[in-house]
This record gives sequence, structure tokens and C-alpha cells, in this order.
Amino acid sequence: MSRSPLVLLVTHSGDHFTVERVAEALARRGARALRFDTDLFPEEVRLSAALAHEGAENVLRVGEAEVEASEVRAVWARRIWPPRLGGDLDERFRASCARESAAALEGFFDGLGGALWVNDPRSERAAENKLLQLRAAREAGLEIPPTLLTNDAARARAFYEAEGGRVVAKLLRPLSVSMGDAPFFVYTSDVRAEDVEALDSLRHCPVVFQRKVEKLRELRVAYVAGRLFTGALDASGSARGRTDWRLAGPDECSWSRATLKPPLAARLKKLMRRLGLAYGAIDLIETPDGRHVFLEVNPGGEWGMLEHDLGLPISEAIAEALLGDK
Repeated sequence: MSRSPLVLLVTHSGDHFTVERVAEALARRGARALRFDTDLFPEEVRLSAALAHEGAENVLRVGEAEVEASEVRAVWARRIWPPRLGGDLDERFRASCARESAAALEGFFDGLGGALWVNDPRSERAAENKLLQLRAAREAGLEIPPTLLTNDAARARAFYEAEGGRVVAKLLRPLSVSMGDAPFFVYTSDVRAEDVEALDSLRHCPVVFQRKVEKLRELRVAYVAGRLFTGALDASGSARGRTDWRLAGPDECSWSRATLKPPLAARLKKLMRRLGLAYGAIDLIETPDGRHVFLEVNPGGEWGMLEHDLGLPISEAIAEALLGDK
């Protein structure tokens, strides 16, 4: 008798709601789900890859469960996290052990090439680049805000002046890494007059500057294999969340359901096909005059609040995508 399909859920030990919902959705479809917390490798998770002229073996052991790569039908690459190395490891070897662990993990994932990925790691890594996203969005017919990437202070000041001081700054790639038990995240922020005076520090690292777009509300669109699930948020009443809604407190704003007009939905789907992504969290601004301005796609962006608060069946859609269901 054939065994039920096995789906590998790749995440980290601090991730809960979304992983659990997808695992439940897979179980309802008769599939087995194995959770792989990448931060627990190599301290607690065991990985072995054997290669010879006669063939290859690629084995992952998580707790009491041991699986061979050939068993894995699909992979949900929810999060690939840095290793959480033991405190007894000599500091002289910590960096090299982290590099070797990352390389071993990459080799293991490469051995899962026969599985269906949501998302393929190479496509996801490329799609994280904001300039690539903006070019693809413009080509797909979406409106984008004027944007400057630079480490040239003079050009940054000229952009700030041309936009009348209504400028925000962000990173080219999302930065969200584990620092012990605390997350470290860099948010979109307003560029202030005192920041302009300190722009010579750009020589250390380029920054993305963008026109600040007037908001009626913000949209988070979860794209799953051609399907769109949309939530809207008005964070204008939050002093901290006005520029980046993720900084708003839970009592300052709430999500509501939203629908996208067919032409906009078609452009978003075209963008995601260009980026080669099966999943992505798309951020848009709806302006007071009814335009929709594309900001970015986070290939591993959050959708749990849309399912939890609005009842949108995103976990079901992800399970269907992983199993190839229509």
C-alpha cells in the first residue's frame, strides 16, 4: 500500500500559527507534514548526505522522525533561519560552523530538486531585491513610487529636495534575523531634516529612498498560486504605525476584507509570474483619489493575521498548492 504524500514544512522554532494551520490543512487532504525548524540545525536536527557512483542518500532526522529526500513530495519554504549554535561552542569557531551549517543545508535542499517548492529558494532570493521587484511591477503595468537607491549623499539630498521632504527610507532586502531570543527588524521610516544632514554616512551602505505616498488605506495581498487574498488596514491613527503599519499597536487599527478590481488583480498575477513566485505578500497603498501604488513583495511575508482576523482560507490554498490540487 502506498504511503500518503510527505510535505516538509521549513521554518524556525518561534513560528507557530501559520505552520500549524497549513499542517492541519495538509492532514485533511491525507498528507503527512514534517516540520523542520532550521534554527535547530545542527544542534538538534541531524542531516546526512551520502554520494557514491552507485547512487545517493539524503536523510533528515527531526526528533524520532527520519525521512529520505526521495520521500518528500513538496516543500513549504516558510522560513530558512540561521543556526542557533550552542553556548559551549568556542567563539573562534562560531562563524565557520554557521557557514558550514548553511552550506550543508543548501546541499540538502538541492537534493530535494524533485519536490514541488513554495517558493523555490533561488527564485525567492532573487525576488527579495526591491529594485528587481519595482522593475517587474512597472513592466506588469503597476504604478510605483519614484525611487532612488544610492550611496551618494549629494544625490540623496537632491531627491529629498525634489520630493519636498516627503521621503521614506528602506533597505534593498528585508533584514530580519534572529539575535538570540529577540528578533531584529528594520522598518520603513520617514527621512527627517536631521537625517539629511547625516547622509554622508551613506558611504558605508546604500539605502533605498522613496516618495512618501498619501494613504487612504494600506492593502496586504497574499498571493498563492494564482489566487489573491486581500486585507485592508487604516493605520493613520497610529503615531508609530503611520509610516509602517507593522509598528502600530493592536488596539490602534484592525484588518478588514477588501476586493481588487480585475485589471489590478491581473497585473499583480502578472508580476508574480515574472518573479517566479508561488507565494508572496504584496503591499499596496490605496490613495485618497483611488489609485493603487505598488510598494513591494515579501516572498515570505506574513498572512496569519488575514486568516486569523478575517477568516481568509490562505492555509487551505497553500496546502492545495503544495499538493498540486486545482
